[in-house]
Amino acid sequence: MTTVAGLDGGPRLSRYGGPTMRCPACDNDDTRVVDSRAVDDGVAIRRRRACQVCDHRFTTFERLEAASLRVVKRSGDTVEFDRERIVQGLRSAAKGRPVDPSVFEAIADEVEDQARSQGAEVSSEWIGIAVLERLRTIDEVAALRFASVYKGFSDVADFEREMTLIKREQPTVPSS
Repeated sequence: MTTVAGLDGGPRLSRYGGPTMRCPACDNDDTRVVDSRAVDDGVAIRRRRACQVCDHRFTTFERLEAASLRVVKRSGDTVEFDRERIVQGLRSAAKGRPVDPSVFEAIADEVEDQARSQGAEVSSEWIGIAVLERLRTIDEVAALRFASVYKGFSDVADFEREMTLIKREQPTVPSS
C-alpha cells in the first residue's frame, strides 16, 4: 500500500482514518471503495476501488501481518522464528518411520501458535520441549532421535535416561 505524505510529513490519512490508496493509473490519492469481500477463508479482504479523478478501477487486498516472533537461543542470540526448522527436524527424526508427513506441519503449527501466545520472544529450549512432547505421543523412536539431537546426547546413558522418560510418560493400557 502506498501512502501520501500529509502536511506534517507523516502519512496522509483518508476520511476514515487509514492511509489513502493511490490510483495506479493517474497517481491520484482520491479513491473510493466500490466493493469489499472476504477472501481466502476470511484471512484477507479484497477491495474493488475506483479513482475519483480518472474513474480507473483497481483491486487491493488487505491481509493481517503476523507479529514478529523471536527465538532466544542457548547462546543468548536472538533470531526470527522459522517454523520450517521444526518441520525439517521432525522429518529427520522420523526418517524411515511410519509417520504421516502431514503430522510434521500440524506439530509445527501447534508449536508456533502456542509460542505466539507466550509473547514476542520464546526460548529455543521451550520450542524443543514443546516439539518433543508432541512427537512422543506419535512415535517413540522418532522422539528418541529428536531428543538425541536436541539434547545433545553424548553416550548410551543419555539414551537410556530418555527411554525411561518416554516409557514413564506413555499412558498404560489397563489389562482386562
